[in-house]
Amino acid sequence: MSKTVFFLFILISIAGCKKEFPLENLERLCQYQLTEANVELTEVIMKDLFTPPVSSRIYAYSNIAAYEALRHTDSSFLSLAHQLNGLGSPPKPNPELEYAYPIASQVAFIRVASKMVYTNELLEEYLERYLDPFKKQGLNRKVLENSLDFGEEIASHILAWMDNDGYKETRGKRHSVSHQPGKWKPTPPDFMDGIEPFWSQIRPFVLDSASQFPAPSPPVFDTIPGSEFYEQSMEVYLAGKELDEEKEAIARFWDCNPNITFVRGHVKYFKQQLSPGGHWVSIACIASAQQNLSNLEHAVALTMTSIALADAFISCWDTKYKTDLIRPETFIERYIDPDWTPFLQTPAFPEYTSGHSVISNAAAEALSHLFGDEFAYTDTSEVSFGLPARDFLSFREASQEAAISRLYGGIHYKAAITNGIAQGVHVGQLVAERIKFKKNETVAFN
Repeated sequence: MSKTVFFLFILISIAGCKKEFPLENLERLCQYQLTEANVELTEVIMKDLFTPPVSSRIYAYSNIAAYEALRHTDSSFLSLAHQLNGLGSPPKPNPELEYAYPIASQVAFIRVASKMVYTNELLEEYLERYLDPFKKQGLNRKVLENSLDFGEEIASHILAWMDNDGYKETRGKRHSVSHQPGKWKPTPPDFMDGIEPFWSQIRPFVLDSASQFPAPSPPVFDTIPGSEFYEQSMEVYLAGKELDEEKEAIARFWDCNPNITFVRGHVKYFKQQLSPGGHWVSIACIASAQQNLSNLEHAVALTMTSIALADAFISCWDTKYKTDLIRPETFIERYIDPDWTPFLQTPAFPEYTSGHSVISNAAAEALSHLFGDEFAYTDTSEVSFGLPARDFLSFREASQEAAISRLYGGIHYKAAITNGIAQGVHVGQLVAERIKFKKNETVAFN
């Protein structure tokens, strides 16, 4: 039993001495239930080895479902219907019935998430653990049933919307590797096919299209020393040779490659890590706890962050497969030093723009919009993976560090980082500007 569920059980048991558990206590008891739900989801995402773009889609739909159920705790909060592309008006609660909206929210989250993962039984088991204290102690049976039903209705609505986002149509499509000089080639150790080559065909959440924020063209491919492209490659090469302890720590902290493989003899295995999106979802949870947000405010933070992440992946992947640019590892091995290897394992997709630069800066813009430009926090997201926490004075400082980590790791040229930052900022600012959680009022936690 998790700490949160155990805490619920104890308090509801105490309340059970009365005739009925008071609904007004739910907010206090369920304040951080979405942190726990997202942690459970992250564990499943890692176990199922989902790629970073796919992971971002899972987080977005799940948290949107949670918000749409939970927003009814405060009538001043708006639905995201007709604000997000293709999302129609969700079911409304029956005004003649009583609901425990935190419970409905948790049901909506898990039901949506369960449809998008393979190991869905782990999420269903978590939901049962969450619900069990409510079923056994004190909460009015009809209120519980109404809440379960409403959560299911919201989930069904979100799943029907999700079903038409183009995801199914992109399954099984593969990237054709070009033999032209300067184009992306599969990289060691697996020489995998390009991941999600048609991700730009996924319907965005807020963007008008995947190509709304195109990045400038990368430097022209050239193998002649002194050319811009060659010099950018040399910058990556020298950075890898000159890494100090701090730069190595930065590269490791922001690695966030969930598809790292290791070979020991004849055995190949994967190392589980957070995806880039999972890392920033964790940061949103850390900031929400630090600011002592209500359950509904926490849902706002997670929803805006996950939408910014999802649209940033769509924007970035559109650029990646249009430019189809060679990775530093391939270029350096062929034209500079055949014995060089990057500090980090090169992900299996084209180089330009840098994914972490785009998505981190999109998330940082969304979070800065909510928490302020100077929100200092300690990022403990990687502690459970054996890495020390890092302190940041703002979300943008963290996103800048995430971006430059790709140079230290040897997996991106500077142009991909610089232009990726700009691309991500555009996406994050658009998400923050277009999504209204309250009518004629900006939601801010600073």
